Amino acid sequence: MSENIYITYHQNKEIMSAPQGRPSDERWTATDAYTISHLHPSSKPNHAAITAAKEHSEANGLPDIGTNDNAAKMLALQCKFGKVSHALEVGTLGGVTPIWLTTMNPDLRVTTIEYEPKHAKVARENVERAGVADRVDVITGAGLDVLPKLQEQIEKGEKEPLGLTYIDADKGNNWAYFDWAVKLSRPGAVIYVDNVVQGGIIAKEPEDDSWRSRAVMGARKVIENVGKDTRVEALVQQTVGDHSYDGWLMAVVL
Repeated sequence: MSENIYITYHQNKEIMSAPQGRPSDERWTATDAYTISHLHPSSKPNHAAITAAKEHSEANGLPDIGTNDNAAKMLALQCKFGKVSHALEVGTLGGVTPIWLTTMNPDLRVTTIEYEPKHAKVARENVERAGVADRVDVITGAGLDVLPKLQEQIEKGEKEPLGLTYIDADKGNNWAYFDWAVKLSRPGAVIYVDNVVQGGIIAKEPEDDSWRSRAVMGARKVIENVGKDTRVEALVQQTVGDHSYDGWLMAVVL
């Protein structure tokens, strides 16, 4: 693409409003679609199960706020090269991410927590149809009520310490979930907190009490607290894609 053509394209495809109010761009969506179509084509063994889970979630009226395919596959690959045997997800939605993780890692078990009973029901149906229900424990309840019970299970040896945690739930409790994840993890485990960039407004102090401002405050709290936490080393990676401009915090347990 020549420079002049690029400039014209950029001017004509200025950042638009995404469904959740975050900036978006057609190039980001097109790039995600192009790359995943080649790097995870329909010939992959788990492609049908993932597609079916998305369709079943949509048919049951679940919101279109799930983790995109590139991010979910990245988490699955993280489990693979990290030799993770037990992963935690806070915020199940339709269970698509646990299907990614377990279908790409035959020895992996996933504990996933979902507050909304309807979402948890659909997630259980999805993992059952995907053939991984024996390795995905979908727990219905508030994360801060469930996590102490998970700690008891780990301490009793009923479940292994966590090798990976993915936090994608109510943003106001980001730090509380992160703190629990560290306690439940083995050294070298990785923790991801999604949606911390919030369309690029994370560096700006919130000025009101809107939903978006509360999400920003939750993201700022976890970033600032993790920066003081001697149990981990962390960074924030900005991302663009079919879910707009955002990013996640990644931490490694020391």
